[in-house]
Amino acid sequence: MAEHLDTISGVFYDTMLGENPELLDLFSRSAQATGEQRHALAGAVAAFAAHLAGAGPDASVIDQIAERVAQRHCALGIRPEQYTVVGRYLLGAVRAVLGDAVTPAVAAAWDEVYWLFAARLIGREARLYAEAGVDGADPWREHVVASRVEEAHDTVSFILTPADGGPAPAFRPGQYVTVAAALPDGTRQSRQYTISQAATGGTLRITVRRVRGAGGTPDGVVSGYLHDHVGTGDRLRLSRPYGALTLKDGDTPLVLVSAGVGITPMAAILDHVARSQPARDVTAVHADRGPERHPLRADMRASGSRLRSFRSLVWYERPAGVPDALTGRVDTDVIPLHPDADVYLCGPLPFMREVRSGLRRRGLPDDRIRYEVFGSEQWRLPVPAGA
Repeated sequence: MAEHLDTISGVFYDTMLGENPELLDLFSRSAQATGEQRHALAGAVAAFAAHLAGAGPDASVIDQIAERVAQRHCALGIRPEQYTVVGRYLLGAVRAVLGDAVTPAVAAAWDEVYWLFAARLIGREARLYAEAGVDGADPWREHVVASRVEEAHDTVSFILTPADGGPAPAFRPGQYVTVAAALPDGTRQSRQYTISQAATGGTLRITVRRVRGAGGTPDGVVSGYLHDHVGTGDRLRLSRPYGALTLKDGDTPLVLVSAGVGITPMAAILDHVARSQPARDVTAVHADRGPERHPLRADMRASGSRLRSFRSLVWYERPAGVPDALTGRVDTDVIPLHPDADVYLCGPLPFMREVRSGLRRRGLPDDRIRYEVFGSEQWRLPVPAGA
């Protein structure tokens, strides 16, 4: 099974989406084209199966995977009955690829594995829907774009207010919303975008970087649509806020580490801390290609100025004479690190693996390092303990 997971995932997606095109709304066209989503599913299946067999990740790692999947499913409006459809096509793909190796006993075992995982997710998603006060069959609420702000090269923010005139939903800093975009070609696509400011009760702000294809991969469909077609006065359908990378209660020192548009949850966390805990010690670390691509820089500076103790470290690939900017990759050895600090990471997976490895090398325990992963990579295994 492990040797053929990628092939099984490919057959599963091609068959299920080919016979149920309405499900295409739930899956990223770009991630499907590049194969990212298929590899991510293979990683999740392998992790849970290995855990059940006693040869894989421990319970805490599986808990993290399940929580991320459940949060994302709620943001997409996944319903319990859809698990039946997925299970049928997934097990059908196993039989199609492995053939006679799938004996009745093997088929029964994998059916049990799938439904053990599905039942766990369905239960957690039901609780999340209840906590958000929404019907999982209709999770969307229409919002109006109150303003659009050009933040940096290829990055814009949208300030959103509920179209029904009610208050914006409450959320914890670090959470995201799904934008269900009605595209010009008549199709729909859904993407998650982190809320990039603290909860104010009146508005939500999402900050979107345009995804440009490279090496033959396609451009991001939804990010391109938002950049090219959405402005002040337009309407967007949003989910309630969800997400597992949220600020824990407490007053320990914070270290916020981001790369690229991974700065968005850090901006919300820093804004929240500046409003509610101005005496808290915070260090913000950011990496980007250059100052022209650094979003929310002024926001981070303004929030930091309201804190009694705040430090900012920035690394650019191309510093272009920016005072105090460092050149190259983030050097974890120069980050001020209190032994009791809580660290939050957000950025591309290789970046986070490298930073996490450096922090662990300096003695910071795993339970003080929290992270969020971009896009379809969030279905992958958490950064392993030995990384």
